[in-house]
Amino acid sequence: MSLPPLDSVPLILRPQAWLHRRHYGQVLSPIRWWGRIPWLFYLVSLFVGYIERRRSPLDPVLRSLVSARIAQLCHCEFCIDITSMTLAARSGSQDKLLAVADWRSSTLFSEKERLALAYAEAATQTPPEVDDALRSAMAAHFDARALTELTALIGLQNLSARFNAAMAIPAQG
Repeated sequence: MSLPPLDSVPLILRPQAWLHRRHYGQVLSPIRWWGRIPWLFYLVSLFVGYIERRRSPLDPVLRSLVSARIAQLCHCEFCIDITSMTLAARSGSQDKLLAVADWRSSTLFSEKERLALAYAEAATQTPPEVDDALRSAMAAHFDARALTELTALIGLQNLSARFNAAMAIPAQG
């Protein structure tokens, strides 16, 4: 059985819907599925807001690269759409966006970005396949706080992508 989206956004989520319209020009589709459990969506939104804050130890382009790659790995149409838009805007071009699926063979990515993408891929596997060599390499480029935040971002993007893919939430364009 496929769950249809809610016809309207619950009252508690209307501030988030307003922010969506302000930032994206429209209300993002997942809110109409998450709206069945509005407090949980509200908490997830707070998590997203914290990860995306200006004072994050992670560069916005790096965050977008990781999110885009996880969206691809989880086959989340909506997430691929939204993370692609965000990555293109943050990087100022579509070059990295077009290369992120083949990041290993591309010369567009820094060593730090490559490590973050490798870590994201390894952590997204079921079960996670982060080995000691990767942890050691990560420690050379990310301090404890940044690595913890990167891991939280990976977990958050997996939650979002897997939820949206399981609910068959379509790309929004």
